[in-house]
Amino acid sequence: MSRRGNCWDNSPMERFFRSLKNEWMPVVGYVSFSEAAHAITDYIVGYYSALRPHEYALRPHEYNGGLPPNE
Repeated sequence: MSRRGNCWDNSPMERFFRSLKNEWMPVVGYVSFSEAAHAITDYIVGYYSALRPHEYALRPHEYNGGLPPNE
């Protein structure tokens, strides 16, 4: 929840959920909770964090100079 008088506090999460709903979720929804949890996890780990272009329309590995993330 945003602080009073500061509308920008929640904007990153609003952007993430908008992307999730528009790019990944099926129109008819999911059959079960476990199906939804699995699909959303795949979106976050496999697509949103790694493949989806972010800042300057680059993928994360391209933005970091081609270096892999620390593991």
